[in-house]
Amino acid sequence: MKALQRVLMSSALLLLVDNAQALDGKKIFMEGGAQPGAMPCVACHGADGSGMAAAGFPRLAGLPAPYVRKQLEDFKSGSRSSPVMRPLAIALTQAEVDALSQAIAAMPAPAPAALHRSEMPTTAAQQLAWQGAWERQIPACVSCHGPAGSGIGDAFPPLAGQPAAYLAAQLSAWQNGTRRNDANDLMGHIAKSLTAEEVQGVAQYFASLNVEAKP
Repeated sequence: MKALQRVLMSSALLLLVDNAQALDGKKIFMEGGAQPGAMPCVACHGADGSGMAAAGFPRLAGLPAPYVRKQLEDFKSGSRSSPVMRPLAIALTQAEVDALSQAIAAMPAPAPAALHRSEMPTTAAQQLAWQGAWERQIPACVSCHGPAGSGIGDAFPPLAGQPAAYLAAQLSAWQNGTRRNDANDLMGHIAKSLTAEEVQGVAQYFASLNVEAKP
């Protein structure tokens, strides 16, 4: 009897693994998930995941899978607020979230712009980006988000080349508390210390950095 139970349990586990592997993250990106509310990502983020700057939709291609997964989970929980993304995220199963995250991470990402930290900032936005404003306890953006805002690891996404409208909207969300999904409220503190002009300036600066698509 115990032997039969072990066989049945093993078969069930194999079935779960097979089902998870059968999910095609790229297909979910292009066509949506199994539930009606799980709309395709391509509608807003483009077939190559490069986003739509005019509409303020960010690039997803090449973002780390753990980062994408966390954002989808945070949309579900409401710790990152979006009337568009929340119902979509809620409609995705955990297996779909995992498959979609892996597919997005595998999409070719643009190469970061070449910047030299030795160059002197010429605008207030560049100064915030490269040097911060330590008298107000604002670290340089590149100290967390990497040289030229190219991103670091799974926690700090790339800023370079993202739409200015998207970047400004996220900083505003950190300011007003509708986005509160980072440890220790680091971004909340930084965003609340920025003026409206600085939010727009930093957003436009990083959006202006040229990135080249990888083959």
